[in-house]
Amino acid sequence: MITVVGTGTGEPLPEDVLAGAELVVGGRRHLDAAGPGEEVERVVLGALAPALDTIAEYAEKDRRVVVLASGDPGFFGIVRALAERFGPERLQVRPGVSSVAAAFARIGLPWDDAVVVSAHGRELRTAVNVCRARPKVAVLTGPGSGPAELGAALARKADARVLVVASALGTGDERVERVTPAEAAARDWGTSVSVVLCLDPARALGGLRTVAGAGAGPTAWALDEGEFAHRDSMITKFEVRALALARLGPRLGDLVWDVGAGSGSVAVECARLGAAVTAVEKTRDGIERIRANADAHGVDVHVVHGAASTVLSDLEDPDAVFIGGGGRELPAIVTACARRARRSVVVAMAALDRVPAAREALTCAGFDCDGVLLHSSRLAPLPGDVTRLASTNPVFLLWGVRKPLDREGVAQ
Repeated sequence: MITVVGTGTGEPLPEDVLAGAELVVGGRRHLDAAGPGEEVERVVLGALAPALDTIAEYAEKDRRVVVLASGDPGFFGIVRALAERFGPERLQVRPGVSSVAAAFARIGLPWDDAVVVSAHGRELRTAVNVCRARPKVAVLTGPGSGPAELGAALARKADARVLVVASALGTGDERVERVTPAEAAARDWGTSVSVVLCLDPARALGGLRTVAGAGAGPTAWALDEGEFAHRDSMITKFEVRALALARLGPRLGDLVWDVGAGSGSVAVECARLGAAVTAVEKTRDGIERIRANADAHGVDVHVVHGAASTVLSDLEDPDAVFIGGGGRELPAIVTACARRARRSVVVAMAALDRVPAAREALTCAGFDCDGVLLHSSRLAPLPGDVTRLASTNPVFLLWGVRKPLDREGVAQ
């Protein structure tokens, strides 16, 4: 058996954990805390592959191995790598308190409704998008993805958030500090950060939960136009929104642009499905409607005032883009969005003569392109308790999906 012991957030190392061990593997501070051992080989856990190879040499000979890890080693920890290499039946796991649980305990908040995302050895953008979309997030940090970088990314898009930076949990140097994203960005936090909590103070406590983690999501989407404030029926109709959402595929960790957002109905729906959303709108009254609709549906939408041609260059690259406006500048806007989108671009057009240029813009950017003309008829009442069909204005929906790359990075 390989014994995996979680420690480092305040609980002492069990006295019997090293009894009979012939190999002890762990971070330097864990090995130092374990104290000297006679005739015990010690391996400092740096690069994972060499440590696993050494563990394999001992395990194959049935020699006892102990792995020391931080907190709960089954929670974004080394248990996954060990189970994949040696099989879960070979592991005896003795978990400690995770850094996430300890950090929430320090500030007196429950965390069954928190979303936990790791930025350790991963792109920071996913953590940033989750922090923008959810009111209670724990971020496991790493080099280049610490409180300063997270704060800098959130300062302009989610300035209402509070960051709780927990450092050196369980030690005499423990610090738990509340800062704004801008304050976090301006500091050097060193190497002892355990976890960063990103909170919306107004919603951080949360309500009674049955399922832990991110919420189950909305029970309905493609909401009726009456669910949104809009001007003179200038809103993406629910039939169009339904197909647009299917092609955008918004999900937790994604960033979606809604360009020419109008009332922001698509932006709000994407946010309800878990994505971080930036809505671009050039009219001042449109900006206010988007904010009102986001507030009414309890979601966060970052709203940017200005023409797409002047503001898109300042935004982070999106996973998906919905373009609902653009006028004569539409081909240029589609081109600009297609160059930046990581996955898909969806364009809604009422004017059929704009379709060829939009389609060319998508295909020239390396997207597989398809489209459909949507022309629906809705049930409408007539006097005498009878019903007729009322036609909606036809809309052409065009979408492009980025072609997968081969091993040499060339579009297939």
